[in-house]
Amino acid sequence: MNATRTLATARRVLRQLGHDPRTIALLLLVPVLLLVLLFYVFDGNRNAFDSIGASLLGIFPLTTMFLVTSIATLRERTSGTLERLLAMPLGKGDLILGYALAFGALAVLQAPLATGVALWLLDLDIAGSPWLLLLVALLDALLGTALGLFVSAFAATEFQVVQFMPALIFPQILLCGLFAPRDSMQPVLEAVSNVLPMSYAVDGMTEVLTHTDATGAFVRDAVVVAGSALLVLAVGAATLRRRTA
Repeated sequence: MNATRTLATARRVLRQLGHDPRTIALLLLVPVLLLVLLFYVFDGNRNAFDSIGASLLGIFPLTTMFLVTSIATLRERTSGTLERLLAMPLGKGDLILGYALAFGALAVLQAPLATGVALWLLDLDIAGSPWLLLLVALLDALLGTALGLFVSAFAATEFQVVQFMPALIFPQILLCGLFAPRDSMQPVLEAVSNVLPMSYAVDGMTEVLTHTDATGAFVRDAVVVAGSALLVLAVGAATLRRRTA
């Protein structure tokens, strides 16, 4: 990989996104608006909001970054831009990492915004440090970016990208421990949840919610989420095709 080519790719993607204010608004504002909506859904039950809000602070950024990243990358492929780029002396790793850096920069904006609103506007009550909460939210957003880049290699239309949501994201939401403790699930479902990265994202948020310091479990959860993002990016680079099917 070449750092100059990677950074050039990232700058180009950011310039294109700068001309699409609706996408920027979707990335930055939708997680915040969903958290505000959740706050008023549990208007009379602060304990419920505190217990669920921290988990959704990780799930919402992951989901929006997945959707926007996959669609934006697919547009590059269907417009022929991706094929022309790969015909140049630009490696697949340079291309994938450039996209990851560009959308990762947006994730760096999105995660603090959502975390700040949850903590200081909605008064989310956590025992741990806000910085640990922000770290997990950022890692979740980066994981969503990696998953979006990976999925875009297997979709031919934007509709197919949306179809990956119930196949890849929704099962993780159901099995991540948001609705029921994972150790209370059927053994098969618990085993599946143990290999899904979103489960560790929710566990990490729960650790910050209930512990004043970074625990060993928190470090494990953060490492798993970060490692999953890197692994998905590596697989995405390996499966990137030069031509659109």
